Amino acid sequence: MDSDEAEIWNYLNTCPGEFVSPIEISRRASGRRRYKEEPRWAQRPIQRLLDQKIIETDGNGHYRLPPTEQKAKTKRWIAPHIRKILKESGKDFEEVDLDAPEDPKGKGSGTGGS
Repeated sequence: MDSDEAEIWNYLNTCPGEFVSPIEISRRASGRRRYKEEPRWAQRPIQRLLDQKIIETDGNGHYRLPPTEQKAKTKRWIAPHIRKILKESGKDFEEVDLDAPEDPKGKGSGTGGS
């Protein structure tokens, strides 16, 4: 990947999932001065990125980085009284492990004492 392609990739990385016109890419990826001197400088690097399947098009001449699969979120521990309220609501809470033990570290109540 050359420097022009890297500039385009970096710019498209700032707006994930959003299709952007080539004029907008030319204007914002490299700077005002370059855009004024050569408004269509990004055409060739965009085509190379398309050929390498680094970016994708929507068919209307707009481009974006392909969406990436997000990592599965880890389940979070919650306080017992909150867990009870959530279970009673009957809704599905994917990020929260409602069936986890009450104390995630297995150390008793944690109220202190000697």
